[in-house]
Amino acid sequence: MSNNDIMKKLRVALSLNSDQIIEICNLVGFTVTKSELGDIFRNDEHPNFKKCGDQILRNFLNGLVIYKRGPREEKK
Repeated sequence: MSNNDIMKKLRVALSLNSDQIIEICNLVGFTVTKSELGDIFRNDEHPNFKKCGDQILRNFLNGLVIYKRGPREEKK
């Protein structure tokens, strides 16, 4: 399973749109554009298809944790 497949499945499973995915990535200081996301979610035979790199997936997953659970509390 490729990183693109993982992103697609998470987008559908969590009912996320492009704006929400951008917001999630911004939570960890990672900038991604709508056009980059569109290229990632395209069919792999499309001429504008872009492979989803590990960095994009990693930052999305880290942002998703913050988005769903909230920011990490500081230890006392």
